[in-house]
Amino acid sequence: MAKFLKWAAIFLAAFLLLLIGVAVALQHWVRTDDFRARVEQQASAALGVPLRLGRLSVDLWPLPAVAADDVQLLTRPPLTIARVEARPVWSGLLEKRLEIATLVVRKAVLPQAGITALGAAVQKKDKAAPRPAAPVPQEQGPSIVAFPQRAVLDDITWIDEKGQRMTVRAEADLGGDGMLERASFRIVQGRFAGTQGAVERKGEEWPLRVEIGGGRIVGKLHLTSGRAPGMKLLQGQLNTDNVELAALTAPSKVLSGKLQAQTSLRSEFREFGRLADALNTQTRFTVRDALVDGLDLQKAVQTVGLSRGGTTRLDTLAGQVTTQGKAVHLANLVASSGSLSASGNVSITPAKALSGRVNVDLASTRGALGVPLVVGGTIDAPSVMLTRGALVGAAVGTLIVPGAGTAAGATAGDRIGESLRGLFGK
Repeated sequence: MAKFLKWAAIFLAAFLLLLIGVAVALQHWVRTDDFRARVEQQASAALGVPLRLGRLSVDLWPLPAVAADDVQLLTRPPLTIARVEARPVWSGLLEKRLEIATLVVRKAVLPQAGITALGAAVQKKDKAAPRPAAPVPQEQGPSIVAFPQRAVLDDITWIDEKGQRMTVRAEADLGGDGMLERASFRIVQGRFAGTQGAVERKGEEWPLRVEIGGGRIVGKLHLTSGRAPGMKLLQGQLNTDNVELAALTAPSKVLSGKLQAQTSLRSEFREFGRLADALNTQTRFTVRDALVDGLDLQKAVQTVGLSRGGTTRLDTLAGQVTTQGKAVHLANLVASSGSLSASGNVSITPAKALSGRVNVDLASTRGALGVPLVVGGTIDAPSVMLTRGALVGAAVGTLIVPGAGTAAGATAGDRIGESLRGLFGK
């Protein structure tokens, strides 16, 4: 027995020495300029965008991994990653299957403009690639599993089109079928800082919970096959409870208040990168103790003119929101506070421009209802003014009966303007 243990120890020591020797040789090889240049060339050709690597290495501690430092994708602006670690499944290598157990990405800076440029470059390359008339038989080689079993994102900073930053830390695990099993995230800096959430698969559903703005968003997502081959269909129901609305629109604080909402969503897509573009949502919402910053509806009615700036306090604001991609439409808006009530419809373009119409009633108008206001400007700088027909009616009403006649004339003038749109405009 002692002799067997002695030989076992010798064999184990020899194996460890061999492993260390292979690792040292491999480390020396991957760090050479020639090897790094070959990796850069092949990756650049595959992506359609130049790739630069600072250093490649093979690490044995704390776990065996292949790592790349100072990774740069030279889009405009560039995408940069301080370090990428890929930890393979060693048993898979014995079966000629390259499978990544864990992918770790540290300190990346990803401008949206650069992501868009990368996507355009990949699509352009795919369209330009010749398509063979028939598959060419190839020698059986090692298969590659594209998605890692586990992903760790450490300080990933996304920069939107306006230069606003958001830094997140996240972890995700995939199941054997390549679908998400569980994921968690926390936003540590920038927009939505302090927001955290988690999702975990249960059968064919993914219940999720997000804590944001002092409240929470809970619901379930369901992913199935779409109507056409290769299409996927994402559906879901979300409930928003007691969330400070300004936390969702930060850094803009045009509208604040406590939000209650029920949302249904649907997106049919072929590639996950197109999910957001194909996303349609419908939401019924109520905002308590709402404050509209940048608009004074009462002043707009009383002065029957253009209103920019000021604030409007509302006890409640309710309505429906429909989105299609980045376009937003608010319908059946109903707002009320002590002496003011309003209703209307407003659309928001992908460029954040506002357009729509709101009818405002004031107790001070002595019963004159529905003073019409046109909504314009942008989300960050909204404006309201009377319609052209209403402006003419208000001027006439002021001459006849100052005060009450002004608002009544605005209402009547708008009706006339609708009938004579060619004269007074919209």
